[in-house]
Amino acid sequence: MDLILWRHAEAGASGSGDDQRELTSKGRMAAREIASWLLPRLPSRFYLISSPAVRALETARCLQPDPEIVTMLSTGTTPQAFLQATGWPDRMETVVAVGHQPTLGLVASLVMTGELYPWAVKKGALWWFRIRPEKGEGPVLRVVISPEILDPFP
Repeated sequence: MDLILWRHAEAGASGSGDDQRELTSKGRMAAREIASWLLPRLPSRFYLISSPAVRALETARCLQPDPEIVTMLSTGTTPQAFLQATGWPDRMETVVAVGHQPTLGLVASLVMTGELYPWAVKKGALWWFRIRPEKGEGPVLRVVISPEILDPFP
């Protein structure tokens, strides 16, 4: 299984509640950059799931127009519930899960170490894990990338 954790990109201030916050223009550009990098590296069939928060959905839609909305990826969810929603570690297909901090950092640490640590996942960044339990392999961190890495150097 490949599990790609993708934190929503930069969002603006909230006027009507946290879940209604939209991406800023900088956030939209960052999400498009990450999606453009990611798409050619994904298999032809993958499963895209997103928190129902507007900023997460906008981020996910940069990759695919109709992500599945999964409430267990909402802000404040537990790392265990998040992983359950993705099917980790047994699902056979690649899963791209768009969510929030601090949950994503906790999920990343749980996948890599089996413990909960408050790791930072930057806005718009993705962490790509692979596990092959059928081969007796543990999790491997394939890549961590954030939008500023994709920006041209000055």
